[in-house]
Amino acid sequence: MNKTLKGMCFWGALLGLASMTITLPTRGVAQDDGDDPPTRVARLGYLEGSVSFEPAGETDWVGAVPNRPMTTGDQLWTDRDSRAELQLGSAAIRLSQNTGISFLDLDDETVQVQLSSGTINVRVRRLGRDDDFEIDTPNLAFVITQPGSYRIDVSEDGSDTDVTVRSGYGEATGNGQSYSLHAGQVGFFMGTQSLEADVESIGDEDPFDTWADGRDHRYDISPSAHYLSPDVVGFQDLDDYGDWRDDDAYGHVWFPNRVDVGWAPYHTGHWAWIDPWGYTWVDDSPWGYAPFHYGRWVSVGGRWGWIAGPPEVAPVYAPALVVFVGGGPGFGGNVGWFPLGPREVYVPTYPVSRTYMTQINVSNTTVNTTVVTNVYNTTIINKTTTITNVTYANRTVPGAVTAVPQNAFASAQPVAKVAVRMTPQQIAAVPVAAHVAVAPTREAVMGSKASTAGHVAAPPAAVASRQVVAKKTPPPPPVPFAKKQEALAAHPGQPVPRKELASLRPPAAAHPAVRVAPPAKAATPTTGHPPANAAVKSGPPIGTRPGQPTSGARPGQPAPTVRPAQPAPAAAAKPMPPAPAKQPKNRPPTAPANHPEPNRPAAAPPDNRPATNRPAEAPAHPPAAQPNKPAPQANRPPAAQPSRPAEPRHAPAAEPNKPGPNRTEPSAKPASPAHPPAPAKPAATPPKKEPPKPDEKKPPGQ
Repeated sequence: MNKTLKGMCFWGALLGLASMTITLPTRGVAQDDGDDPPTRVARLGYLEGSVSFEPAGETDWVGAVPNRPMTTGDQLWTDRDSRAELQLGSAAIRLSQNTGISFLDLDDETVQVQLSSGTINVRVRRLGRDDDFEIDTPNLAFVITQPGSYRIDVSEDGSDTDVTVRSGYGEATGNGQSYSLHAGQVGFFMGTQSLEADVESIGDEDPFDTWADGRDHRYDISPSAHYLSPDVVGFQDLDDYGDWRDDDAYGHVWFPNRVDVGWAPYHTGHWAWIDPWGYTWVDDSPWGYAPFHYGRWVSVGGRWGWIAGPPEVAPVYAPALVVFVGGGPGFGGNVGWFPLGPREVYVPTYPVSRTYMTQINVSNTTVNTTVVTNVYNTTIINKTTTITNVTYANRTVPGAVTAVPQNAFASAQPVAKVAVRMTPQQIAAVPVAAHVAVAPTREAVMGSKASTAGHVAAPPAAVASRQVVAKKTPPPPPVPFAKKQEALAAHPGQPVPRKELASLRPPAAAHPAVRVAPPAKAATPTTGHPPANAAVKSGPPIGTRPGQPTSGARPGQPAPTVRPAQPAPAAAAKPMPPAPAKQPKNRPPTAPANHPEPNRPAAAPPDNRPATNRPAEAPAHPPAAQPNKPAPQANRPPAAQPSRPAEPRHAPAAEPNKPGPNRTEPSAKPASPAHPPAPAKPAATPPKKEPPKPDEKKPPGQ
């Protein structure tokens, strides 16, 4: 009986939605796909240490907060001993210390990241045929063309870029040259006026890589993945803070289990203004992203539960899935809201097309498309006034409606601290609306930590103003809030439409931070012969942590820690070729002649691969007895490893080495590369092998 009554209530609500009326301003609305906002953003999902954020179009850095959605023009800086993680559903971008990035472009088909300095680790899980995933650095643009695991290091002065491909495939472009990188390779790219390249085999992971692997593991084993689409951003955080249960009326429902008595959705957090969506909810809870930008909330037995959208439908990001109450005269000058329930239609407050309106609803709840179309015609096309004919399931739930003063709403103040109590009679007397007619302040743009402007770590001036090389031309730079404020005040609560926004931008404004690379031809990198003008990076390697050894002697830095060679098992021992010639500082030794490179097919290499039959060079010193291991990667700190027998040099598990029709990352994790040996001490005769050192503990992954 209860199940039948619930079903009748919700289908009754659907019929009411078809005939409802809503008040919207008279500003022009989108009726084609041209004005639709992106269906995805990046979530600032993890912070460690001192992390700063600069909103698109602004010039002040503020303290970053978890769960902040990031989009085109937003910038992030991780200071010393700090880390951060950005999540995009199908990908994750992780920042090491002293690293500055910005989104030059982020939409449904493009991820274009500006990396001015520092180190990032990029894990791409899925990549569509039309998707562009590009990392732009001061001397090259690296385009990821296959799902996989990548690391990009940019030197402090911006003159060098190292690209490591642990799995996947990509292409580095700069100054009219392009270089392909396959799984198991690292490319060292030098120079800003001319791009020179040296490609070698990758070395061992360092603590930053280990930490990134641990973050990936949380995603790979998440139980919540069984209940929703894999592109729902932040679903892995639900595992530690709640549990899934099956309900006869609603199916799979997730219930948070670490909330206070009387807690309600959209109560602990703040409202930020993020273009092109407008008012956007930023929740304070560690798990508070997916349940507030996807799906619907329902009260079951006095407990709030979250229902994700259909798993088979690609999710569409929403700034906040709520219905507003008040916001104008009456209601005590307060603004209120409550969460949408299952099967209830979400009406965006920003310009959208009919296609977008349908997509954002059917991806986040189970609803008939005819109902969505009727709502679109009523609210978007006819622009009618108040919602009077809909009975919302959550409106009358005790504690569901949260209200704050208008000025607190418009200035990103913490909702839980400034919330005002509203009686059921007050709530029932005020009509609901799809938007709130309150103009934002600059504090709403900066977020809840707007007061920290000028008091947080920021990138050095040289890094902040540094140009990067791009293969794809990014959109023009974002318009500052000060230039939009008048237009926003004219139509309170609504973002400035794209065409109107373009009129506020200087004519023919080129992106000052980007230099588009000229058309490129495939070039052949050196292997073991870095150019004579190879620059030595100054300071400790990007990504090192306190107490970790550095990979080479640097000015003002302690000498590197040298580990003795470890004996290999008799069964795995193979004769090593003669030791290579001495190499310039901070570069790996020459690969042995006629030795196949790891992760390469037996077929003939492409034109941009180095020739393998080069004459071997005379060694600078007599060869010393060494275990059969690959050379260490340059400019990378060796990770502390337990003592173990040396591993034979061989190609790891097969990886896709060329772009092909399969654009989804294989489920099997690629084999880890062999660990590099420590450099041998020069001696007239081979030194005696020393016993292995006692086990050392690896630094924690997080």
